[in-house]
Amino acid sequence: MSKVKLEKEQYKEVVSEIRKYFEIEREESIGDLQGQLMLEFILEKIAPYIYNQAIADMQKYMNEKIDDMYGYML
Repeated sequence: MSKVKLEKEQYKEVVSEIRKYFEIEREESIGDLQGQLMLEFILEKIAPYIYNQAIADMQKYMNEKIDDMYGYML
């Protein structure tokens, strides 16, 4: 599986969201480095599964639409 990559601004925003999550949900204050390490873990280990599921869902949706299109043509 290939690693999911984020644009620089997206990366910063997600790190900020991770830090907010820890602050609100876990009542822990973490720094940028901890947030970045958590994001790198998610991008490397978890995101590819989510990406692959999104692709599978899109393929299913597109196949249904193509089937519908051919149904109208018959």
